Amino acid sequence: MGMITLRKPLAFIYKDFISASSYRFSFISQWFGIFFAALTFFFLSKLFGSAVLPYIETYGGDYFSFVIIGIAFASYLQVSLNGFSRCIREAQVLGTLETLLVTQTGIPTIIISSSLYSFILTSARVLVYLLLGVLLFGLKIGDGNYLGALVILLLTIVSFSGLGITSAGFIMVLKRGDPLTWLFSNASWLLGGVFYPVAVLPDWLQRVSYLLPITHSLEGMRMALLKGYTLRELLPNIIPLLAFIIVVLPMSLIVFNYAVRRAKIDGSLIHY
Repeated sequence: MGMITLRKPLAFIYKDFISASSYRFSFISQWFGIFFAALTFFFLSKLFGSAVLPYIETYGGDYFSFVIIGIAFASYLQVSLNGFSRCIREAQVLGTLETLLVTQTGIPTIIISSSLYSFILTSARVLVYLLLGVLLFGLKIGDGNYLGALVILLLTIVSFSGLGITSAGFIMVLKRGDPLTWLFSNASWLLGGVFYPVAVLPDWLQRVSYLLPITHSLEGMRMALLKGYTLRELLPNIIPLLAFIIVVLPMSLIVFNYAVRRAKIDGSLIHY
């Protein structure tokens, strides 16, 4: 039973890997892009120097460490928001979506399996970011709480995925980009503390930022890796992520199931 359960997800991963690696230049160049991005923020951290120290002292006082963790783990937001909808869109264009939906493969299996490769690749990128930071640019995470970081990471992926599944539902019906992805992505990059601490924002924008899961995700990840916070100390970040999952994830599955039924009734399942 276990092998049968794993066979379909592994088949999706293999298919996506073959597809991605067939574009060799793009496949290879993305890894060089990580190095140049890390190098850029390293030099920016030298430029800012002590000017940003009052805002990042809570995180250890090093802007490069602050921003490299923000950039690395915010990539999970992008793959969650765009990965599900992109896979659905590609399946519509290639004509494989309708075939999948009439098989015995359940909708949750299709949704999760179609995005697994993207999450694996993103995890590899995050690991490369951290390794480059540690080996070349002085990132210090040796005393970090890796268990706490793993808990935050898992909660991050699940909470972001709820939004991604909702986005895929929009794509199923609208066929084009949905307003949810655009709004949430831009708000998260602007207010979520990716490039700068939330503390630099005006008070009213800080209150808005705390409604976004990325704010609690990056805060928890930085505190776990840079300050070694225990799971108890990470509860102010864990609880909001859990609440977001409880509210958004079931709603996203309802939206996606409704979108599939709507597309089947309209006969627009394979339209793009």
